[in-house]
Amino acid sequence: MPKAEFSKPINDSVPKIDGKVAVGEDLDFQRKWWRFERAIWIFFSLILVLTLAGAFGRGPIAIAERRTKDESIDVKYDRIQRTGTPSIITVNFGPSAIRQGKAELFVSGSMVKELGAQRVVPSPERAVVGGDGLTYTFPASGLPSSVEFALEPTGPGLRHLNMRIVGLDPVDADIFVMP
Repeated sequence: MPKAEFSKPINDSVPKIDGKVAVGEDLDFQRKWWRFERAIWIFFSLILVLTLAGAFGRGPIAIAERRTKDESIDVKYDRIQRTGTPSIITVNFGPSAIRQGKAELFVSGSMVKELGAQRVVPSPERAVVGGDGLTYTFPASGLPSSVEFALEPTGPGLRHLNMRIVGLDPVDADIFVMP
């Protein structure tokens, strides 16, 4: 097939330098875009660091421990929890907590209502409802003695928890439950 020859060259409106397309640039826009990208990178890096540290649950920032002044109980818990996600509160009894081979632990009603207490290990000998909470009686032959409460929070928000050996100093804890 014979080669077709064009008598009139095709002109386009794209500017060219040395036969190549010349692309313009807007340095003001480019600098704004770079600042935006840098801010996004900083934001996501901060989120990653906070996640690894436990600011959204399950990490060094989330773990907390409270002890009464008289050292009757020592409570270990996660101060940041998630709705519907299991967690454990451990209560260690001190020497002044055990009387006649038993420990009577009062727990505020928020443990059951808002923090969704699922079970207590070991099972208490007795549980009495009253005084805006529950009083559990545990057999405790000696030290170390501890109790674990398995929780599954029912909804997001700031929850206040109060625990004490009956007749002794209380431990107050605030737990933030995330959605």
